[in-house]
Amino acid sequence: MQHIHDLIGIGFGPSNVALAIALDEKRHGAKPLDALFIERQPSFAWHPHMLLDQAHMQISFLKDLATLRNPTSRFTFVNYLHEKGRLTDFINLKSFFPSRHEFNDYLGWAAGQFEDACRYGEEVFEVLPEKQGGEVSLLRVRSRDAGGRVQERLARNLVVSIGGVPNIPEGFKSLRDDARVFHSSSYLKDMARHPQARRVAIVGAGQSAAEIFMDLQGRPGAPQVDLIMRARSIRPSDDSPFVNEVFNADFTDYMFSRDSDERAALLDEFSQTNYAVADLDLIQQIYKVFYDQKVTRGTRLRMLRQHDVRSVRAASDGVHLTLLDRDVQRESSVRYDAVVLATGYARDQHKDLLLPLAPYLGDYDVDRYYRLKCAPDFHPGIYLQGACEDSHGLSDTLLSVTSVRTGEIGNALLAAAQPRARNAVRDESQAVRV
Repeated sequence: MQHIHDLIGIGFGPSNVALAIALDEKRHGAKPLDALFIERQPSFAWHPHMLLDQAHMQISFLKDLATLRNPTSRFTFVNYLHEKGRLTDFINLKSFFPSRHEFNDYLGWAAGQFEDACRYGEEVFEVLPEKQGGEVSLLRVRSRDAGGRVQERLARNLVVSIGGVPNIPEGFKSLRDDARVFHSSSYLKDMARHPQARRVAIVGAGQSAAEIFMDLQGRPGAPQVDLIMRARSIRPSDDSPFVNEVFNADFTDYMFSRDSDERAALLDEFSQTNYAVADLDLIQQIYKVFYDQKVTRGTRLRMLRQHDVRSVRAASDGVHLTLLDRDVQRESSVRYDAVVLATGYARDQHKDLLLPLAPYLGDYDVDRYYRLKCAPDFHPGIYLQGACEDSHGLSDTLLSVTSVRTGEIGNALLAAAQPRARNAVRDESQAVRV
């Protein structure tokens, strides 16, 4: 008989690492859930191709994998610093915002304590319903390793934490296979393939676009860089205290209690906290770069405001963009050696992954505890992490509520497991009496 896991988690990024921590800490001496995580990367890595030298976190280190759920956890960022011998030194920095390199190291440190619970180098490509007596009682999770070997595993519950997929603007989709055009998510890797690039375009006006601009403008060889944006300027993210309350865990309850129109209005009202915005300090650095260029009468760097990319053409000599300057309604064609798309992420890939289950999943709505609402004859629990912004708020795709959210999912999983455990004990006692 094939082994049945209580839980299979798809992806082992920060969300499912935090879930592994929550489940570990909620055992209280009881038998742990049989949880297995499947991660397509060969080892733990968190946005590895955006680990720029000067990049730092945009949220407090206290919003780590455990603190807001359990401040006494051994998996807090503070305990990580203690174990690494840097706690006092970090305190002396007088900062809430560690470098992205350091936070990635913290996440890897936490993930490394669950190596036995994760299968790296496998990509889940299909989830199938497993029927018993006409009803779906289990899920068959199919994954493929780097060598093409397929694994099949059974699970009572599924937690999908696959993150976002690069959002590629329509005009660039025909160039998906052109190595000269790439998304910001693979920036360091793909930019390394073009060490001789003399002219580079960045499309976007958010944090990633701003960070990449600062990285490119300071590189040896001094490439020409165009920062192309539809907006009039790079806008600062609003991280003022009252606005920041939308990232509090209790705001999730408020958001979920609203109807769909109110939710949409809230997302729109507070979008400037997270979308098409950048840190004010970073904006000031960019402004100074342009000011210094004015002093030296340079022309190497350009910010092309209110510009639309009207068409894209790949040629042997580079990638040609036709740009419309909306200020003067004038088009121009510019050739680039490389184009970086800092155009954000889409977060609906779970629908493709769960397509064989679609007849049971309705509109992919979730309950308050992130479980998909399913048909009555569908019994496995499917939980989504990072794909519930419309119902749970802007914090859903960020680290802000990760520790609290995984605590809630952990409680739901453990509550579902208790009736099975009681039934197993009862069946065993009956078998003994016989």
